[in-house]
Amino acid sequence: MTNQANLLAFDEALSRLLTAAYPTHASETLSLTEADGRILAADVHAPISVPGFDNSAMDGYALHIADFNSPPTHFPVTQRIAAGQSGEALPLGEAARIFTGAPIPAGCNAVVPQEDVQVREDGIALTTPVRPGQHIRRIGEDIAVGSVILAAGRRLTPQDIALAASVGHATLDCHRRLRVALLCTGDELARPGEPLPPGGIYNSNAYSIAALVRRLGCDIADLGRVADTRDATVAALRQAAQSHDVVITCGGVSVGEEDHVKAAVAELGQLDLWRIAMKPGKPLAFGKIMDADFIGLPGNPVSAFLTFCLLARPFLLKRQGATVAHPERLAVSAGFERLRADNRREFLRAQLTVDTQGALTAIPHVNQGSAVMSGLSWADGLIDVAAGETIQLGQLVQYLPLSALIN
Repeated sequence: MTNQANLLAFDEALSRLLTAAYPTHASETLSLTEADGRILAADVHAPISVPGFDNSAMDGYALHIADFNSPPTHFPVTQRIAAGQSGEALPLGEAARIFTGAPIPAGCNAVVPQEDVQVREDGIALTTPVRPGQHIRRIGEDIAVGSVILAAGRRLTPQDIALAASVGHATLDCHRRLRVALLCTGDELARPGEPLPPGGIYNSNAYSIAALVRRLGCDIADLGRVADTRDATVAALRQAAQSHDVVITCGGVSVGEEDHVKAAVAELGQLDLWRIAMKPGKPLAFGKIMDADFIGLPGNPVSAFLTFCLLARPFLLKRQGATVAHPERLAVSAGFERLRADNRREFLRAQLTVDTQGALTAIPHVNQGSAVMSGLSWADGLIDVAAGETIQLGQLVQYLPLSALIN
């Protein structure tokens, strides 16, 4: 087992990253059609109330009733009010034919659905009891004028955009996109589609990390593979830092003789190299290259993917001005046993199934190796196993859906 005394706890590593993530203050005004997935730079207030007037929640009849304990059973229908029209004041004891969304006329104190009346030649007869104020949507019932409907730091969803549109906003102030550069190190890396040389491997990290960064709403520049020399690494990092907010590397932060990223970053700026008590993904580098932030991910594909999702992702979100929340967790039943504890916090690739009793059950992939991409593709989530924890069949475990970490 790894010497735990030399490892940084996962939660401490995440805390340090978030403490160092200073949100960008640059913003831009976007149309609603451009704002999906972007992060709000300022609170959005409602310039109007919603609804803007008392209106009917039903197709039916507006009533003016004096005594709800002893209401009349018959009402003459004296007017018709459709959506977009304004009716006249409704005298006591009369009814108005009214449609969903139509303004409530003065005097109306209840709306009865059309299915709860009998229509006669001389009016309507009630077939069910009526309550005061029923089926009337009051002004400001949904949104009060001047209220904050969307808070700064929120990452906008289609439903948020619809909400902004519903009160008349045509544009929203959002933080500008974070400019991220991605570099992968290793002479053994080949680009997919090219012949694979002896001893070579295809570079999957360039595609997975770029896709993850893009899903956060960042601008991503894939600067390609860096040769395994110190001079080449220094030159590539210097160029990347000159025009980007954050530089991310994959590989080169371990202890091998060909791992030049640590020395290059130290030459150009400052570097913290953390060995984190997590599995997979132990090595992580963090620091500055000139004015750019630097994150060095492990080279193993699964380690790079999960280290990004669990640590780099919240850093990038906060750096863009987002309010960072802990990812969604589910308490599910363990469909396996784990009788030997590990001294690192482990994130097992797993799938959710439903057992014979209808309970959600987590089943880990049979191969948890840090280079086994097939297991990561197979999984729909991670089982979060604390350091030193054993697991008995059927006990509750913490489950992180991958959808909460990649979307």
